[in-house]
Order: sequence, then structure tokens, then C-alpha cells
Amino acid sequence: MVDALERLACTPIPVQDGSFNPQAILPYGCQIAHIAAAMREFVEFLGYINTQLHSKQIARLETLLMPANFSSVVGEFIANAIPKHCAGLVKNQYHNGHPDLIPSGLYPDDAVQHSSEGIEIKASRYPSGWQGHNPEAVWLMVFVFESNRPTDRARQIEPRPFEFKAVFGARLEQSDWTYSGRSESSRRTITASVNRAGYDKLTANWVYRTA
Repeated sequence: MVDALERLACTPIPVQDGSFNPQAILPYGCQIAHIAAAMREFVEFLGYINTQLHSKQIARLETLLMPANFSSVVGEFIANAIPKHCAGLVKNQYHNGHPDLIPSGLYPDDAVQHSSEGIEIKASRYPSGWQGHNPEAVWLMVFVFESNRPTDRARQIEPRPFEFKAVFGARLEQSDWTYSGRSESSRRTITASVNRAGYDKLTANWVYRTA
């Protein structure tokens, strides 16, 4: 039974055409169709990878990688896929540059260490409480998804396929972020979280939502 569910979980839930918001406001010539195409490419990619892994009796990618690493894979894939469809945006070629996507032709070699022009891409399993390293005045686009985690089998959580649940996007200001504290014994990197004002901006301009 578990093996049958595991096999079914290799195929992600398809992106739903009727779940996009035609009224969503997007910058730099980006369109709903561009976001949808990038999401579908990731779903196809993950389905192919997981099917191959399953054929070799290897865990699915989302249960193989640490949760934060898998979220990074989702975000990096989307950030690389959107410019394939949107001529107004390119992937920032600066190593660890911010934001992930910048306007095409705005900077030499399409590379900038830090800019307020462009779109920062984030992928998260969480429907709120999204974090970044610093409070940034920039367009943020959050791709919310559901998937298994590496610890699910030990917790007797059944296999389930990956699914995009929502996409939110808005121009945030520094005031839309709040620093997240940490204890003296913590080794966690200090981060900033989207606060209520930022959350309201993002969810008011939802791009995709399944529920």
C-alpha cells in the first residue's frame, strides 16, 4: 500500500488553469502566462526526476533533501524559468546577487550585487511568515507549495505528491519586514520576516491560489 502511494506521489499535482488571478498586477512585462509556464516546467521536471529516482528505489527529491534545500531548488528553478518566457526579465548573473530577477539590459552583463529593481523569488511550504536575510525594498514573489519532508516516513505521514498551492507578489518596502530575533545559544542566521503589512500586500495581489 505504501509503495503504491509512493509511486503515485512521484507525479506532482498539475497546475490548475482556473486558479490564476487575471487581475493580478505584475511588473517588468511579466504576465500570468509566464508564471504559469515556469510552474508547469517545474512540475514536469520534478515528475521526471522522481519517477527516475523511484525506478532505482531512491527517495523522491523532496524527501531526499533537507526542507530548506528543496525549497531553494524550487525557487532557483522558477527564477531560471521565468526569463525564458518573459523578455523583460533576466536572471541576475551576480553570484548571490539580489534580487533574483532584474530588468533585461538595465545593468552591465545583467549582473548587480544589490538593487531595488527586479523580483526576488521565494519558495516556501508555509502560507505566511516568509523570511529573507534583510529587510528589502523590492518586488517579492512567493511560491507556496505542499510536499512531503524527509521526516514524514518516520512520523507515519503518507506519501503525497508535490503541489503548488499559491503564488503571491507585491512591491514591499523595508517597513514591511521585521527582524526575527534569536536566543544567545542559537547558531541560526539572523533573518527578517514579512510582517502583517507586507503579508496583506502580498495576499491582496495573489497570482495563483487553489483554495
